[in-house]
Amino acid sequence: MVSLSKTIFKAYDIRGIIGKTLDAGVARQIGQAFGQAALAKGERAVVIGRDGRLSGPELAAALAQGLQAAGVDVIDLGVVATPMVYFGTHALDARSGIMVTGSHNPPDYNGFKMVLAGEAIHGEAITSLYQRIVDHDGSSAATPGSYRTHDIRAAYLERIIGDVKLARPIKIAVDCGNGVAGAFAGDLYRGMGCEVIELFCDVDGNFPNHHPDPAHPENLQDLIRCLQETDAEIGLAFDGDGDRLGIVTKDGQIIYPDRQMMLFAADVLTRHPGQQILFDVKCTRHLAPYIAKSGGQPLMYKTGHSLVKAKLRETGAPLGGEMSGHIFFKDRWYGFDDGLYAGARMLEILTRESDPSALLNSLPQSDSTPELHLELKEGENVALMDKLRSDAEFPGHEQIITIDGLRVEYADGFGLARSSNTTPVIVMRFEAETPDALVRIQGQFKRVILAAKPDAVLPF
Repeated sequence: MVSLSKTIFKAYDIRGIIGKTLDAGVARQIGQAFGQAALAKGERAVVIGRDGRLSGPELAAALAQGLQAAGVDVIDLGVVATPMVYFGTHALDARSGIMVTGSHNPPDYNGFKMVLAGEAIHGEAITSLYQRIVDHDGSSAATPGSYRTHDIRAAYLERIIGDVKLARPIKIAVDCGNGVAGAFAGDLYRGMGCEVIELFCDVDGNFPNHHPDPAHPENLQDLIRCLQETDAEIGLAFDGDGDRLGIVTKDGQIIYPDRQMMLFAADVLTRHPGQQILFDVKCTRHLAPYIAKSGGQPLMYKTGHSLVKAKLRETGAPLGGEMSGHIFFKDRWYGFDDGLYAGARMLEILTRESDPSALLNSLPQSDSTPELHLELKEGENVALMDKLRSDAEFPGHEQIITIDGLRVEYADGFGLARSSNTTPVIVMRFEAETPDALVRIQGQFKRVILAAKPDAVLPF
């Protein structure tokens, strides 16, 4: 038995290592605590699902037992992508849901993404589950909740295929990295009229080919090779639980999500002129002007899928997106992050063009880095960011944005350092108009980080 650790209760989900900080016993406790929280909101049923991880069946079964012990009815969708659980909270008679997923983490991780009474919970709502478990007296509801399975596959695929229309047929390559999206992506895009080459679409929780995380270039090399060697026009890649999208052009260029957002924003704003478009602090400095040029109001916000969803609800914005690949459509969709749906919407835009790659490659960009991680010990990341906020100086900057870490804007680029909400890491990203400017900005960040922590092993 693993003892309950507060460390698994992260900023916007619960995540732990199987056999060390997470097991069936902990999953059952989480289920019961969430069930009690759902009942307190007047909810009677909870939708659950799991990705393709090897620990998924045991955790999902224990989670269901905990929910039933709280007196909540369980609707089990089985093996699904995370957005299919979110879809279930709209399509079924239950506004709360839990997805058992380790997302893009290594195979020995697993966790829970949660929607409570229609809202993706984060921060205190997640830590309050921990407190609820600690305070629990061990009792169960006098009448346990019911349990039933439900196959949501057809309804989910039909909803997207009915909404998104291609302007012409297109041949695409899809790389699911053996994540759970592989069980659905091929059928979805074929249903829309695509010819599909499938890479690593057999679901395998060992992830034998490459890690299912399209945010990192090394995980997209197989897809790039496939596009070079076949007549597929475009490549789509998904993370382990199917809520994030990566895109590769015919000539092997990676179109990061902040540039994807330019096309999504321009399209959405044709139906919602003048509305706010939300994006996180990691996004390119070219995105805000592109949104403004397309007739929208750019709004920069914190990183974190639950935080962006909450801000989307607060502002009424029809679209939000994160550099990590979470894209949130409230236009024609429900406002949750869904990599499979975002891929469909991108294909709708691209099939209006004779050369999709030319359109994607023409989007403004600068020299930039992917996400860079400074690995630290537990808790060090928060302390280091506090020190940087109070002490660091950046000569020649135009603006410092502090909504999430430090984003330092210069006339010719920006540098970002922010504390990860899920791991003991400082996440950094740099962008500049020239290679020399990139080196200069990185040099400033290197100087202030080493001044605050001389033994820091920087990734640049």
